[in-house]
Amino acid sequence: NHNFCLNRRLMNSISITGKMHPGFDNILTEEAQDFILKLHQKFSGTRKSLLEKRAEIHSKILSGEMPGFLKETESVRNGEWQADPVPEDLQDRRCEITGPSEAKMMINALNSGATIFMADLEDSITPNWFNQIQGQQNLIDAYERTLEFTSPEGKEYRLNEEGLATLILRPRGWHLDEKHILIDGEAACGALVDAGLYLFHNIKRTLEKGTGPYFYLPKLENHLEARLWDEVFTFSEEELGVKTGTIKATVLLETILAAFEMEEIIYELRRHMSGINAGRWDYMFSAIKKFRHLPEFIWPDRAQVTMTAPLMRAYTELLVKTCHTRGTLAIGGMAAFIPSRRDQEVNRVALEKVRQDKEREANDGFDGSWVAHPDLVQVCTEVFSNEFEDGRVNQMHRMREDVQVSSEMLLNFQIPGGKITEAGLRNNISVGIQYMSAWLRGTGAVAIFNLMEDAATAEISRSQVWQWCHNPDGILEDGRQITIEMVKSMVPEELAKIREAYGDAFDEEKTNQATELFLTLVTQKEFEEFLTIRAYNKLD
Repeated sequence: NHNFCLNRRLMNSISITGKMHPGFDNILTEEAQDFILKLHQKFSGTRKSLLEKRAEIHSKILSGEMPGFLKETESVRNGEWQADPVPEDLQDRRCEITGPSEAKMMINALNSGATIFMADLEDSITPNWFNQIQGQQNLIDAYERTLEFTSPEGKEYRLNEEGLATLILRPRGWHLDEKHILIDGEAACGALVDAGLYLFHNIKRTLEKGTGPYFYLPKLENHLEARLWDEVFTFSEEELGVKTGTIKATVLLETILAAFEMEEIIYELRRHMSGINAGRWDYMFSAIKKFRHLPEFIWPDRAQVTMTAPLMRAYTELLVKTCHTRGTLAIGGMAAFIPSRRDQEVNRVALEKVRQDKEREANDGFDGSWVAHPDLVQVCTEVFSNEFEDGRVNQMHRMREDVQVSSEMLLNFQIPGGKITEAGLRNNISVGIQYMSAWLRGTGAVAIFNLMEDAATAEISRSQVWQWCHNPDGILEDGRQITIEMVKSMVPEELAKIREAYGDAFDEEKTNQATELFLTLVTQKEFEEFLTIRAYNKLD
């Protein structure tokens, strides 16, 4: 009887185990907690079953069943329907800048001249307790124009009076937990916490400020996961007293399985849809993860897998065609280059590559694209502005009827002329360890070798090393077989270079933790689904 009473008390309960830093009680109010609890009661069961479905689909692929366009949703693909109109302040997406929802980064991004800023609570931020809840406060302050930051050196950062980017929030994906909030004794769903707190505090505030509650949705693998987001949005709109369709979402198409369900994803979210983004780095990681067992699927150095590779080409062309046919926007991939303050030649070469990449996207019909650094905003904006016809702020009129993409084209893994080099292997080891070390220190967006690395690019690094070690075709261009022993012998050499590069800023403890984690992930027999899940357990 005592146990029964105890269980009754645990049911329908929410408890916060994270430290209540100054101001956190403004975010985690009783009413906000009640809203989070309602979201979990209504949707956490579906979320769990969808994560189980991911595992089922993957085991089918491992047993030889290749994905294709779904038979059961043919009527959606053949139907005459359109997504709801895109709000005015989301129609001009020429240049979108992304970054973590930390005060300094947010101020620089909102002031950058980009049309859109994606504030990130997912891949470019370490999802420790402080970052996630402080990020919510920073979002409120951004809307209220009170967000400011003073650096340790005394430099002050403030928002411009006008010309700020439109703000979009990226919450965590369905797979990530929030361990500092327990619901009925279990860790809460990170996505529902992030989206729920944001909507509770800002759904009406955004409308009062002349914008709206806008989202970027990460890591979707199928249309049922999009349907769940749609249900969360509709419920939130009813619960918080705004009309259906107020919330708008841009989907990151960053998993290879979702590429077969683009139409269905737009259809499920049609009342809340504002576009699809070609999340190129996660897409590559997803391809390696899902098809790592295939002997014909061994990719070369990650730098050689460009957007002109057959499967990347097929996916991006299908994306533009699908979005424009269904009346929504198509956003291009990330330019991750970080300009050097010291080497102008590096900048000149890299900026030319960025320009060519954006010109290809604009020419293909994309409506805009992503950059990781304010110095790239001008080149990205310029390229798309030059491509657009007079007076237009996007290319939604370009239907790309010339594009025909088959499932075979989406699964053409060939990278013509690609090679695995020792330099590429060492780069993956170094980037993997450096990124994980920074992530464990609390920083999720890290400049390494003049590129902005986030969790997606670190995932490519460690998944490639795992695949090369565990596949007989993992052979360097000089004929040497890549083995776990080879990787282990390179690690101390790469660590010595990292130690030298960081000097006094080198963090021995976190680098040792990161090295151990990296080696575990690349040497264990079973492939770990997400490094962030394993690493999250090491965070406070």
